[in-house]
Amino acid sequence: MESIHMNTHPTHATLGMLHQPMESSSGLHYGQAKTSAVEEHTAMDDGSRHRSAPGYDTESQAPAYSSQADPLDLSRRVKTQAELDSITANSARKRDNIAYCNPVNLGRKPASKVAGFYESQNSQIERLLKPVHEHVREAKDSQESTKFKYLIAVYGSFGANIALSIIQLYAAISSGSLSLFTTAADSVFDPLSNVTLILCNKAVTKVDPRKFPAGRARIENAGNIVFAFLMVCVSFILIAFSIQDLVQHAGQSETKSFYLPSVIAVSVAFTTKLCLFFYCWGIKGEYSQVRILWEDHRNDLFINGFGILTSVGGSKLVWWLDPMGAIILSVLISCLWLHTAYEEFQLLIGITADTETLQLITYVSMTHSDAIKQIDTVRAWHSGPRLVVEVDIVMDPEDTLRATHDVAEELQMKLESLPDVERAYVHVDFETTHKPEHFLKKEL
Repeated sequence: MESIHMNTHPTHATLGMLHQPMESSSGLHYGQAKTSAVEEHTAMDDGSRHRSAPGYDTESQAPAYSSQADPLDLSRRVKTQAELDSITANSARKRDNIAYCNPVNLGRKPASKVAGFYESQNSQIERLLKPVHEHVREAKDSQESTKFKYLIAVYGSFGANIALSIIQLYAAISSGSLSLFTTAADSVFDPLSNVTLILCNKAVTKVDPRKFPAGRARIENAGNIVFAFLMVCVSFILIAFSIQDLVQHAGQSETKSFYLPSVIAVSVAFTTKLCLFFYCWGIKGEYSQVRILWEDHRNDLFINGFGILTSVGGSKLVWWLDPMGAIILSVLISCLWLHTAYEEFQLLIGITADTETLQLITYVSMTHSDAIKQIDTVRAWHSGPRLVVEVDIVMDPEDTLRATHDVAEELQMKLESLPDVERAYVHVDFETTHKPEHFLKKEL
């Protein structure tokens, strides 16, 4: 019996659902995955997959796929809603029994983690069984349906940020509040951030393949990193001015003058940012550009809200609340943008793809063709916002060069058609006992 052999590389994907050997309709045998998240629950719920007639709910099953598309019979692992309700009820009874012994837990009804696990597994099985062309179609339909919303989010945020930067500059200059100067400095850089995102997006879509054979998608990450460090530099300058103000006015007991129009102006900015925050929330998962805008609106909500509090506190309570608030706001802005820069660096460096994506790539590869006997290695890592995929497959050494080439090329094209995959490389071998084809260079 041949089995799927996965290398011991830490980023290699394993299919969590494949916890029992199954024989495909074509006669191929697939072995156990090395690790499985399901194994923890299999022993206590092994009999649940044998459904009785009354508990079988046809409508709650996964979509009906042909046996060729489901050679591992994953659809049998899907839990019906009745089974999920039964798991939740059993967990609730166990919690009630524990609560009688421990009165502190009385009245608490946390959701069943086991039921949540199986709901997540149902979603992942349905995602795996979905044909590749369905993934492509859904991604295109989603972008087409949200294209108008995307344009409103990008250009609406740009126009709003220009207007708000003028309003907040007026508020800061008229009141002289250092806290409002901090919020104004952040708002002035928001339109520049929007321009950077728009230009980067246009640069990605217009690329010369002879000059940039791998595309220019990574320019978006580079632009975000540069902008993040600009914001950190501005924050440090404001921290220096706030410290200077604290030193010069040390020992004073007078509060600063209260200027109502400035507070109203910043409150208008806060309300506008709140509306943009909720608007971008719905499509932030579809476009990386909108995700950056959503994060910026979220940060501005904290900054403007806290800026209003410290500015009013400096004029009504004690004077040092205003410069101290400016220091806290500047530190907060620096931390938020440094965190953003760190995440962008991770994407540029080449952090591995998430587990769900690795599982999908593995399943697509192993079910691509009957000629594929084993899967040796699966890797996927970020190259900017998109992914580079590397798959090593094992085929019969007696197969012709034309046959192996056609299978590998078709798999490569299929993987590259997946959303967010920029390049896919498929390597064909005839055994799995050799050393890895690539070694990790640790020296520069």
